Amino acid sequence: MEHAENCHYLSFSLDGERYAVSIDRVQEVLEYSPITRLPRMESYMKGIINLRGTGIPVIDLRLRFGMPQTPIGKDTAIIVMELEHDGANAVVGVLADAVHEVVELPEASIEPPPRLGAGLASRHIRGVGKHDDGFMIVIDIDGALEGGEYLNPTDPGEAAVPDPGPIEASG
Repeated sequence: MEHAENCHYLSFSLDGERYAVSIDRVQEVLEYSPITRLPRMESYMKGIINLRGTGIPVIDLRLRFGMPQTPIGKDTAIIVMELEHDGANAVVGVLADAVHEVVELPEASIEPPPRLGAGLASRHIRGVGKHDDGFMIVIDIDGALEGGEYLNPTDPGEAAVPDPGPIEASG
């Protein structure tokens, strides 16, 4: 009998929709804390937080995806993740409206991203997972945050790199 591979994902909400990211990328989930704004950064790059003495960049994924800014409320969280960028790893925080739970999704339940204009470029979505009675957008976090200008925001020797803007739907 063949064993179906199951993967674990952290589920969270952005603008009323459920998203998921591989739990292998998640270091921890923090309650929202004040963010120190940095000059000359794109609007989705909110600034940095102090995580045990280290400045961690925080990205508003809603703004990155062309949605309204994340409203700060009692459920707002910062998901600390590890990204792969140019062969190196970088730690970033991502704002979420709310973090829900770790879910197990069989690989067979994750469909390829739709080719329709779904508000996100399909290259930034790993797929759409079926969970309970609905769907969960499984993000390719490295693709969704490609650009790298926020990966080293505390280096005074680097100027801010112009950003291509929010991710547009491919079509």
